[in-house]
Amino acid sequence: MITLFGKKKLTEEKVANIFVNGLQLLIDEGFEDVVGLINDSPEFLSPPDLDPEDSGAFTIIVLAGNLQAIPSYFESGQDRRITQYILEKFAALYETDKMKLAQMVSETRKLMMRKNHPSKSVTNAMARTVFCRYELNKYQEKYFKSLDSPNPIFIQRLKEAMETFLWNWDTLLEKYKVVQAG
Repeated sequence: MITLFGKKKLTEEKVANIFVNGLQLLIDEGFEDVVGLINDSPEFLSPPDLDPEDSGAFTIIVLAGNLQAIPSYFESGQDRRITQYILEKFAALYETDKMKLAQMVSETRKLMMRKNHPSKSVTNAMARTVFCRYELNKYQEKYFKSLDSPNPIFIQRLKEAMETFLWNWDTLLEKYKVVQAG
């Protein structure tokens, strides 16, 4: 890492590596708390009994939400390269094909947009997608179940929990200048 006016340089690939490792650590350490929040929610008639080991759908939702935010922090071109590095590294981590992972993320982002419309809040989209993917509607009281909409008290708590899983790009960009390798 070379400094440039007080900022160290990081390659796009290194940034992706930091992101993947950090985000996976967040998921590994935080998913159990999200499961506890969901399973213990008084808004449900019966507990959903989600498995703290079943974080697959959650991981894709968190990844999709974070990838959605990347263009806000990086220039066109650089955002796509960083996203590709992230997908490569997550695919390797989960021993899956990069294109298959990209398709799963794309489908999840589309679902997030549908469930979140007209809001633009990423955390709201993530919370509503967790609600959908884990089929939590069937545990709600009749009124909200008939609306096929989450109880607003529950979704607000889940939304606040999901904020924990958004990567803090501002902090990284305050310390580092992200450069293309080579």
